[in-house]
Amino acid sequence: MTDQPVCLTLIVPRQLREEVFDYLAEQSDLVSGFTASHAAGHGGEVRLHTAAERVQGHADQAMVKVVLARDDATRLIERLRVSFAGTKLVYWATPVTEFGIID
Repeated sequence: MTDQPVCLTLIVPRQLREEVFDYLAEQSDLVSGFTASHAAGHGGEVRLHTAAERVQGHADQAMVKVVLARDDATRLIERLRVSFAGTKLVYWATPVTEFGIID
């Protein structure tokens, strides 16, 4: 079932934050909205770009979550691969068993 919703999570380096936010807003055929929060990246693959990050021992990042249909998530990932090639954006998708708005 490819129309099952998924939560696509993106880990975005601080310096790409606004560019990725703007890009997602432009993808209105796939993305109706998203949630972003601050994140601290740790690990051997994490790039520490500033002296402050090297002292702190973690990278300042944003965590972006988008709930959308699985096929739309696949299309969005393909677009991100083209538009943000070489930026090392990290992503994963998890199934969403329920999604709604409490009115």
